Amino acid sequence: MPAAAPSIAPVERSSVERFYAQMAGAYDLMFGPLLQAGRREAVRSLRLRRGDHLLEVGIGTGLTTAFYPSHCRVTGIDISEPMLRKARRHVGDGGTRQITLSRMDATALAFPDESFDVVYAAYVISVVPDPVQALQEMARVCRPHGRIVLLNHFRSTTPWMANAERLMAGLAARAAIRTDLHLPDLLALAGLRAQSIRKVNTPRLWTLVECQRLDWQEH
Repeated sequence: MPAAAPSIAPVERSSVERFYAQMAGAYDLMFGPLLQAGRREAVRSLRLRRGDHLLEVGIGTGLTTAFYPSHCRVTGIDISEPMLRKARRHVGDGGTRQITLSRMDATALAFPDESFDVVYAAYVISVVPDPVQALQEMARVCRPHGRIVLLNHFRSTTPWMANAERLMAGLAARAAIRTDLHLPDLLALAGLRAQSIRKVNTPRLWTLVECQRLDWQEH
């Protein structure tokens, strides 16, 4: 049986761009300390090796950049130019880190196939217009047996909380955010398989997922 739709709440690209243009100035204050522990743990899970080339999808204001080691290259993309302007200031404070920033749509990455050793997206999959297509693009540009790491909120496995998230989904979508993404269906539709799943941050409402493409699995 095919996987179900991973979300019931549509999000328009124009809404995403408008929301983050408005939020750029306050984003670090509102979502920096609250979500930074998850970012730190996610970067550890990337297991970056010397010479690796990492793509961060939805780099936002660049809050993760302080955690990247200097021995790897980082390409960061985001759809919001106001967010990228703040990210450039973070990168400028980072000294010798090799970080390149570009404005780009996560659902149409302008990179050749198999360009990156690691592809990472933090707090992004809930706000892209087409999360399945974004994940497929992430998989496309990741080298075989590379690592694809997601940090995001997904629909709870607790029935009463999942029902509440479904009820909130329509209202949240007006702010360009999905609260109802179902992780198993999302990965199945994108052709990915989770290798590890664990909760992060306090409260532990966000999930860190390490995955690979199904066609990369060893039989």
